[in-house]
Amino acid sequence: MLSNLINFMVARLRGRPFKIDPSITSTELMTLLIRQGICLFRGVLRTRKLVSIGRSVILTSKNRIKLSKGVSIGRYCTIDAIGKKGIVIGSATSIGSFSLLKVSGSFVALGEGITIGSNVGIGEFAHIGGAGGVNIGDDTVIGSYFSVHPENHIFDDISIPIRLQGVTHQGIRVGKGCWIGAKVTLLDGAKVGNGCVVAAGAVVKGVFPDNCVIGGVPARILKER
Repeated sequence: MLSNLINFMVARLRGRPFKIDPSITSTELMTLLIRQGICLFRGVLRTRKLVSIGRSVILTSKNRIKLSKGVSIGRYCTIDAIGKKGIVIGSATSIGSFSLLKVSGSFVALGEGITIGSNVGIGEFAHIGGAGGVNIGDDTVIGSYFSVHPENHIFDDISIPIRLQGVTHQGIRVGKGCWIGAKVTLLDGAKVGNGCVVAAGAVVKGVFPDNCVIGGVPARILKER
């Protein structure tokens, strides 16, 4: 059956068991198979690796982009790896359509880099900057409109325009096995522990321990798991 073929192919590509919903019709399965086949062919052609790339994806500085087996990049994404450590994406990780991953906001001082672990799912319309360094742990699931900003502008001197006062960087880290809801914003210096849940719409700055539920603006610990 077609579903068995798809289950086998996806499991081999992603390195973990996969079983498609039996209610999907044969016509829908064929459409999905063709679409994903095209994306896989495009990924192999552009990167020489077994990855899936949607249409109209921009890859800047490909020599600084390291993609592992089974990575999936959705349509109309921009992956701009110009920076000190580039962009590293682990196996079987997916980046939702219309997302932007950009290491450097300025070419005057290159950004650190972006590292995303394995089996991470990031929803559509994500914006991840890497100026101060970003690290997202394995097995983390992230909703749409995720926003990450590892950089702060200095604004102490009112006699000088803010844009001329420089920036500071602390970096951002998200632990393993987290669930981050839709429209969450992580600000420079945010450190989220392993196994945390971040409520939708939260604005996160500061250090949070493992296995806690975080929410609010600014975010605070709501409870422990």
